[in-house]
Amino acid sequence: MTALRSHEYRQFREVSETEAHMSGRFEGTVVIDRPIEYVFAYLAAGINDPDFSPRVQKITKSTDGPPGVGTVFVSTVKDAGMTTTREIELTEFEAPRTIRWTERSQNIVTAKNGGYDLESAGAGTKLTIFNELEGHGIGKLIAPLAVRAARKDAPDFARRIKAAAEK
Repeated sequence: MTALRSHEYRQFREVSETEAHMSGRFEGTVVIDRPIEYVFAYLAAGINDPDFSPRVQKITKSTDGPPGVGTVFVSTVKDAGMTTTREIELTEFEAPRTIRWTERSQNIVTAKNGGYDLESAGAGTKLTIFNELEGHGIGKLIAPLAVRAARKDAPDFARRIKAAAEK
């Protein structure tokens, strides 16, 4: 395999970013003033979402044992005036750098894939959170609105995680 020349890389990145924009993906990145192990443990616990997501009214871990691949969290979420139950399963779990999930619940808009990427940043941690939203049934009409709102809120969402993790 040959290395991409700089103009080929730029072209590849432009396609990738366009495809990401057309999909239901949104992301936010922030540097948290805590060590990576601390931030990973805080996020991996899975029950701290109400600290940084005003949508999440309640969340519990529904499987036994410590968090890892296969762990399921059940949450009560309020979006656009509707309260729904969400079931999220961890699909990848590599301490202290990667957490991935997928939504198992059958709501009109779900998180097909999501995750946290962490890397050391001096004494702190660079965190990137992302989700790929997907509409089902009538949700296919609503999903673009949800994605647009999520993209607009993504930087603030990342900052809310930072504030909660730094408490």
